[in-house]
Amino acid sequence: MTAAALKQGVDAYIWHVIDEKIDHSLTELTANHGLILAQLTVGLRKAQKYRDLIRTNDMLSAIALADSLTELNNRRALEWDLPRQIKKARTQKTPMSLIILDVDHFKKVNDTHGHLIGDRVLQLLCKRLRHNLRCQDTAFRYGGEEFVIILANTTGEEALVVARRLNRVVCEEPFSISNKLTINVTISLGIGCLQAEDDEQGVSLLHHADQCLLQAKTTGRNRVIASNYLSHIPHLNAVSS
Repeated sequence: MTAAALKQGVDAYIWHVIDEKIDHSLTELTANHGLILAQLTVGLRKAQKYRDLIRTNDMLSAIALADSLTELNNRRALEWDLPRQIKKARTQKTPMSLIILDVDHFKKVNDTHGHLIGDRVLQLLCKRLRHNLRCQDTAFRYGGEEFVIILANTTGEEALVVARRLNRVVCEEPFSISNKLTINVTISLGIGCLQAEDDEQGVSLLHHADQCLLQAKTTGRNRVIASNYLSHIPHLNAVSS
């Protein structure tokens, strides 16, 4: 019976056999009652420790997937989430797009004002980006001053609307660092849209968007470039502010 109970996954057990032919003393019944309460206390303590462990693991996971400076998701989070988003889009047969953006001439900001000011610019930039994204959009800090935004259930044309808006809200208003310092910032953006031939991990999708970003930077910066498959739409593949 003990072996059967352990195989069922019990953590504790008490055999309490009731036999009317046996005259149980009051002392024995009291002892059994106390033992049952003690076992319940142990079970509750184990459950609390398990809940604490789950809570700690959740907190550590959140820390591991977050960028401490900008409070966006980090690159590790992107590597985990992008394949999941691609699988979901293909399963549900919905479109999916992706934006890579980069801060123009960010090295000049660091060289002129110092890295602390540069960090503050990135924080203000990410705050502005978050306030101008839709609920289904997920932003990541890809590295340095480069960011990736996954646009779920979004066509290439819709992604362009989002990218144009982000480009506009960044460049139209300088970033106020202090009462005495404001810094003008612009961003370049590249757009990729999920295609049937793209791999499941999202490497090719990122590559398409990254090539568009490179083109945006080499053709003057402060603009949006979309993938070639959107070029048949007038004024779509290059937009400057």
